Amino acid sequence: MTRPLRIEYPGALYHVTSRGNACQNIFLSNKDRLRFFSILADTINTFNWICYAYCLMENHYHIFIETLDGNLAAGMRQLNGVYTQYFNRTHSRPGHLFQGRYKAFLVEKESYLLQVARYIVLNPVHAGLTDCPEVWRWSSYRATVGLCKAPVFLTVDGILGLFSRQLALARREYRKFVRDGMIIKENPFDKVKHRTILGSPQFIDNTWEIKKEANQIKEIPREARMVGRPQLKDIFFRFDDNQDRNQAIVFARKQCLYSVKEIADYLGLHYSTASKVISKSLRSSSNSHSSNSHPKT
Repeated sequence: MTRPLRIEYPGALYHVTSRGNACQNIFLSNKDRLRFFSILADTINTFNWICYAYCLMENHYHIFIETLDGNLAAGMRQLNGVYTQYFNRTHSRPGHLFQGRYKAFLVEKESYLLQVARYIVLNPVHAGLTDCPEVWRWSSYRATVGLCKAPVFLTVDGILGLFSRQLALARREYRKFVRDGMIIKENPFDKVKHRTILGSPQFIDNTWEIKKEANQIKEIPREARMVGRPQLKDIFFRFDDNQDRNQAIVFARKQCLYSVKEIADYLGLHYSTASKVISKSLRSSSNSHSSNSHPKT
């Protein structure tokens, strides 16, 4: 069977899981788990990811991340590579720690963010390792409901904000949502299409168009596009409203190859704000291509 296609673009949301080689445990102690968290924090900071949920099991892990710069593969090489080096050095073990490539499911944020986040924190319950998620120290559930301080790499607002603007109410509603999942036992990944995509038919269509658009950008060598490119101060010299600003953001990213981080830092924006502008542009472009390809009769 061929490997599933890796789809990368700014603002893509993934459920990523990686298992130990030959089903071996990848965490032998709490020290290992804490070291993994440290490497994960470095990876998220370096590659400008947003982490919505995570869960460390015994022979595998789950992370739920948004890649603001469309760089999943590069970040995963660092995460798994650095942790493997640590693990083999610490436990005097040679060879591969992880079983082949990690699995990454592209997730439609609007439709499945909550379902996937719930599935991740309920993994220890469904595996029979605990009766309730708050007992499992190695998932994002405890931090999300306020039972412990959130690690620096975890963004709890992305989940709680979907329930309420009031923190206490949001936590209560999130607890109820997860508790309901213990009864329903629904696996959102039963609905995966094309082996890697979880989303509506429209999302799947847009994904292929975005992938095509991204490939067209990559066909032009990075070095060639950087020669003579305008500086950010020239691109953002003046804009009258957010629409002008957003057009300049898209131009800086797609035509001038500035990273999302560079653009966001220059404008004083959050990474996710700039990323959403770029993603929306790609979706609008794909919808325009689709309309042109299928004229009404």
